[in-house]
Amino acid sequence: MLRPHANPARILGLLGAQAKYPTNMAKSLYGFSCGHRPNGLFLQCLPSKKPILYPSTKTDAQQSTTMTQTVNNDPFILAGTSYQSRLLVGTGKYKDFDETRLAIEASGAEIVTVAIRRTNIGQNANEPNLLDYLPPSKYTLLPNTAGCYTADDAVRTLRLARELLDGHKLVKLEVLGDSGNLFPNMPETLKAAKTLVDEGFDVMVYCADDPIQARMLEDIGCVAIMPLASLIGSGMGIINPWNLRLIIDQSKVPVLVDAGVGTASDAAIAMELGCDGVLMNTAIAGARQPVMMASAMNLAVQAGRQAYLAGRVPRKYYDADPSSPTEGLIHSRT
Repeated sequence: MLRPHANPARILGLLGAQAKYPTNMAKSLYGFSCGHRPNGLFLQCLPSKKPILYPSTKTDAQQSTTMTQTVNNDPFILAGTSYQSRLLVGTGKYKDFDETRLAIEASGAEIVTVAIRRTNIGQNANEPNLLDYLPPSKYTLLPNTAGCYTADDAVRTLRLARELLDGHKLVKLEVLGDSGNLFPNMPETLKAAKTLVDEGFDVMVYCADDPIQARMLEDIGCVAIMPLASLIGSGMGIINPWNLRLIIDQSKVPVLVDAGVGTASDAAIAMELGCDGVLMNTAIAGARQPVMMASAMNLAVQAGRQAYLAGRVPRKYYDADPSSPTEGLIHSRT
């Protein structure tokens, strides 16, 4: 995808085509109207968000090999660690730990988030322990601060998590502002993020879809920005793709959609927009068949990422483009 604020002259300069292919071509690249690309070239946008030209003289087999190599060499890098799955899942709302384990296995997720204030990972010796079902040797645990409404509570909770998990650094920060809509309290979130980063935590942070505050969190040193797509547990999907895209384009750290995903198409759309990953819980645990939905989400995230890498066709308003050849048609006699 091209950034919405990219410079058309710069795009044409990359193509070396200012004189031969003027404004109508720039419009086609942005998807505003019909235009013709120069023969022998096609445009593809990769995750670097910079247009890259490939000669169209490649055979289908060569292009297929290039795509396979791109997908296989597309790890998700988070806080210096490489992961294959871009789907992160929560552990709440399942009927029991057995269903939790089965759903997470079906999701293909490698990072599993745990609400320290609600889930036993060793703090209650006489209760079932989630770690017996999801061992840290197999999964990267992501302690979170669900249920915290102040910076102090959030910091205290993650210090406890670090003790319980033998110095674990990767955490998910969320500081809520309202018990009804579970919207983030951004002043408290910024305060907690600063304290945690200063104490050596690798902070992934749940936040509003506000590009300015997202940049502030990145400047503090958070390792991932996690704007909500819509309210936690609402299943409403991505309400404001424009703000989400602004955050994606400006960020130098991973951006993951957190909250609001309702079904597989929501996850695919987030990935097609250019998100680095998706975190979800209710969409899987609240489904009629959680294990089946977990598998669907796994496939959706993969499909959305591959579609993003492949580069969608431009939108051409008020103009069609036949998919079948127009040469050699049999015409009726006049």
